[in-house]
Amino acid sequence: MPDIIAQNELTADPGERSVWLAEGDDPFFLIRFPFFRKRYFAIRLTASDGEIDPKLYINTGHGFREEDSRDVGRGKDFLIVADVGAFGTIRALRVDPTNEPCRFVMTVEEFDTTAAVEAHILDQRRQSPALKDVRFWKLPRFWKTLPALPFRRKSSSLQAYVTRAAELAGEMSLAAPRSADRPWLSIVVPVYNAPAQYLDDLLSSFLKQDIPGTELILSDDGSTSAETLDWFASRKPDPRINCLLNGVNRGIASTTNAGLDVAKGDWITLLDHDDMIAPHGLKVIRKAVEASPGACFLYTDELIVDEALKPVGLLLKPAYDPVLLSGVNYINHFSIYRRERLKEIGLLRTTFEGSQDYDLLLRYLEGVNDSEVLHVPYPAYWWRRNGKSYSHKFLYRATDSARRALHEHFERNHKPNTVLPALTETLHRVNFGNEPAVGRPKISIIIPNRDSFDLISTVLKGIYEGTDYPNYEVIIVDNGTTESATIALYEDYARRHPSFQFHVKARPFNFSRAINEGMAHASGDHFLLLNNDIEITSRDWLDEMVQCLSYDRVGIVGAKLLYPNRKLQHAGVIVGFGGLAGHWYLNKPERFGGPMNRLHLRNSLTCVTGAAMLITGECAREIGLWDEENFSIAYNDVDYCLRAYKAGYRIVWTPFACLVHHESVSRGSDISGERRARFEKEKANLRRLHETQGFFDPACHPGYSRSHSDPRLLPLPYMHKARSWFIA
Repeated sequence: MPDIIAQNELTADPGERSVWLAEGDDPFFLIRFPFFRKRYFAIRLTASDGEIDPKLYINTGHGFREEDSRDVGRGKDFLIVADVGAFGTIRALRVDPTNEPCRFVMTVEEFDTTAAVEAHILDQRRQSPALKDVRFWKLPRFWKTLPALPFRRKSSSLQAYVTRAAELAGEMSLAAPRSADRPWLSIVVPVYNAPAQYLDDLLSSFLKQDIPGTELILSDDGSTSAETLDWFASRKPDPRINCLLNGVNRGIASTTNAGLDVAKGDWITLLDHDDMIAPHGLKVIRKAVEASPGACFLYTDELIVDEALKPVGLLLKPAYDPVLLSGVNYINHFSIYRRERLKEIGLLRTTFEGSQDYDLLLRYLEGVNDSEVLHVPYPAYWWRRNGKSYSHKFLYRATDSARRALHEHFERNHKPNTVLPALTETLHRVNFGNEPAVGRPKISIIIPNRDSFDLISTVLKGIYEGTDYPNYEVIIVDNGTTESATIALYEDYARRHPSFQFHVKARPFNFSRAINEGMAHASGDHFLLLNNDIEITSRDWLDEMVQCLSYDRVGIVGAKLLYPNRKLQHAGVIVGFGGLAGHWYLNKPERFGGPMNRLHLRNSLTCVTGAAMLITGECAREIGLWDEENFSIAYNDVDYCLRAYKAGYRIVWTPFACLVHHESVSRGSDISGERRARFEKEKANLRRLHETQGFFDPACHPGYSRSHSDPRLLPLPYMHKARSWFIA
């Protein structure tokens, strides 16, 4: 068999043969084989969740180049037969299974003869009907015939989105340029041994903007490459372009600071020497700046391109979320800073190489009001993914710098912490649990129930025997249990645990009323709503939810919930899905990361489910009672969260508190009869009270569809305005 080597955060699932998890930004396999080998390789790639878009490279002696690559297409299941010849100097293939984090199965088998390959394909067809259209290709010159594969994509949604966004940006109009003694925007780029083509592409992308009042500052960090130095020497003078040639290599931070020292713009942005400005990018940014005179900081989306500048990915970002920012620098480029504030905080620090921009961003945004930070939903930045950046080559050093920056950021804000790995090893989880146990707030856990002995005994055992949090009480609100075993269970817990109380009163089930009654009986500092069909599987779940209150202005915290089959049930609720609200990434695998691996990190959302919801006492007092009249069963949690959101409270979801939810086991569904009528009424109430059909959730990007739990990329109907998290 050939050697198969996994690269860039491709990890094998220890429990399943041939199952792999892709978590990095460029995962791939190397398939290496000797000079003499079997003639055919059969590569099978099958997505365990969602779809994949494999790409194949051949090394013809020049490394794995884009010009020697082929896209296979997008789908769930691929069988690719490669004729590499029985001998030859080409001795390696590269397989990029996907551009997105996902779980998939990969197998590679080799065969001597065409007959053996045909037999293998027939066998695969029998095992997997989805492969019924796969046929055998005799490929004596593999790369010449590969484009005829039936999986070749015709027109990608990515390209359609990018094209439409550029069209809309081109149609925008600007006010007449203002008279000023200095530019409105300075673009500062540190350069070190950059290929001339990269610099040409960057310069061309700047000059094509045709937006007055901008300057490009290229600050060289003592380059030794003759190609780079010749490029600088060949530049003709241009008042819009300032080239600084620093004779000594001092590092990215110092070189960038040298450029910042000579910048004259009111606004500053920092770019990399191997990247580009998208068509009309500066126009879109200037439009946003002029429309928001009170803004202190703006950032845009990013298009990922390959060496040939072909789009291969898109970073569509949420509105400003400092909670997500504490796990990953999702803001990155374009970042538009006020020059005066940059000077005030001392520019970049030289001791955070690899994450110097992250450190700068955290310091810059300290004390800035959320409403002054704007997301511009346009991919104004083209990020050339080549794996040659400092942070990519020295990933662990950059990760260490990022964690030191985060630690210092929260220390400056008087929040003792340690920074740990998140569910993705190179991302971050800030641990605020450094205070003594005696200082932890008291949590009132409110559980609505009726009968359901097996369920309620499971959740109570999990709380009292499987939870490490030191200070809580449990309040059962029961709407008419008749089972003697359940009543006996209540009485037993009440005898053994002074923190336990139960209240039984026969009446129709009304979730909102049950929560209101539970809060009325509570003596805790905060309230934890918990369904009776929750199963606790980790001891630190409640401690983690309470830790999330350490972020500023948090009023509500939600947990990650799994179905019993370990698929995602709750990773947050997006308001506006289906014209109402819906869980996103429902039924994805437990370790699914989502866009930018957000589901491996704490996030801000506008809504989380009431099945496991922590509410601060302050938030509860300000927002008031749950709405018993309009939302007795459905959408009561959406209504409550939206009321809190509109009052300026932050709502946090955390994957580090993970529970199993046996959803609706005790209550049943809302699909028929009286329950159906009530459900339809409560949907109408949500639309009426919160206008959800026109709500663009700040946690989601307006470029995503709102009709599916797994949002899809759609061409923009119009250019969306810059946005902050909270409603103005």
